[in-house]
Amino acid sequence: MYEIRIHSRGGQGGVTAARLLADAAFRGGKYATASPFYGAERRGAPVVSFVRIDDRPIKVYSQIQHPDMVVVLDPSIMEAVDIFQGLKSEGEILLNSSHPITFEGYRTHCVDLTGIAIARTLVVAGSPVVNTPLLGALAKVGIISLDAARAAIRGMFSDNRNVQAAEDAYGELVL
Repeated sequence: MYEIRIHSRGGQGGVTAARLLADAAFRGGKYATASPFYGAERRGAPVVSFVRIDDRPIKVYSQIQHPDMVVVLDPSIMEAVDIFQGLKSEGEILLNSSHPITFEGYRTHCVDLTGIAIARTLVVAGSPVVNTPLLGALAKVGIISLDAARAAIRGMFSDNRNVQAAEDAYGELVL
């Protein structure tokens, strides 16, 4: 089982990103679950979402304590949350950043999801929504296929800018 923990802020699309990722994994022939964890809902508050992907039915629905990957949609959240908590020693980090950042002991991937969302005018209430570009980045890392990402995005959003943003992130992420 591959487990992912997504750290975001309310309004960024982290909960939707988890749902989209699980949908894309399912469309790719896997079993998947997605679940959010947050307190009082408000824009800007820290939100954690969890995604499990496996070849067999998943019967665990608790929070993920030891993820294989941590996704950080807002780097400022690292000032308030220990994103490394429980991350497996061979784990990966996918960080929304326009600048390359490395974390010793972890394979780190950086892509400017915010810049992509702004360029594609994926902005709601003044905040860039980075969930669909994230799917493209996760496809590039190999968690899902790009075709499955496109299908999941089209299943939720009719605006083709969302698919284009995923394709942009897939193209911009350097492994």
